[in-house]
Formats: sequence, structure tokens, C-alpha cells
Amino acid sequence: MSDYDALRHFADSWGLLAMTLLFISFVGWTFRPGARRHHDDAARLIFRSDSDD
Repeated sequence: MSDYDALRHFADSWGLLAMTLLFISFVGWTFRPGARRHHDDAARLIFRSDSDD
């Protein structure tokens, strides 16, 4: 088996699993209970002027 075939087989199996777990982690991190304050702050960021600091 060539290197290409071995890497493709690895990416098709374990790579897909790794990307799925990473996606689930990112979604979970976004919707965690303590994130609401950070998301609300980011949503209002464009309306804040430089003098409000």
C-alpha cells in the first residue's frame, strides 16, 4: 500500500472522527451556560464608541 493510500485511509476514518469531535466541542463551547455575557457583549460591540471605555 502506498503512502497516499495509507494517509487517505487514516483521514477517512480517524480524521473524520477527529473533525466531528472538534465540531461538537466548538458547538458545545458556544452554547455553554456562562457564554451568554460574552455573546451579548460581542453583539453590542459595534454600537460602542471609543469614549465609552
